[in-house]
Amino acid sequence: MRTVIQRVKYAQVEVDSQVIAKIGQGLLVLLGIEDADTPEDQEWLSRKICSLRIFDDEQHIMNKSVTDIDGEILCVSQFTLMAQTAKGNRPSYIRASKGAIAEPVYNAFCEKMAQLLKKEIKKGKFGADMQVSLLNDGPVTICIDSKKRE
Repeated sequence: MRTVIQRVKYAQVEVDSQVIAKIGQGLLVLLGIEDADTPEDQEWLSRKICSLRIFDDEQHIMNKSVTDIDGEILCVSQFTLMAQTAKGNRPSYIRASKGAIAEPVYNAFCEKMAQLLKKEIKKGKFGADMQVSLLNDGPVTICIDSKKRE
């Protein structure tokens, strides 16, 4: 699983010019899924995201997690995160799981984060053409790959 995590003041997702999900302060999580991803990847990554200390404390030091600040999470499935770009100029998405595999993993991942955060995870619409708007706070943007665990 690959993620791009952005600390946001707000974020929203539109499909067909209709807002389908929005959050205030918290995290926008873009999620890429491949067939090799396991429940252990989901567990590790969801815990990492909910515990990631990237929000300011009272001394303006990034020392609080989204859980600590009672923030929100918007998770959007994004197969293009699995792009391979080593050959040529057209990215290959061969590693990205097809919808029948990826959608249940995406839903399970969001449910795991909801359990950890103790609140609903807002979601994009799986497989849809989405427009994502956000105000990146900082900016703070972090990439995490569950296979590398760096």
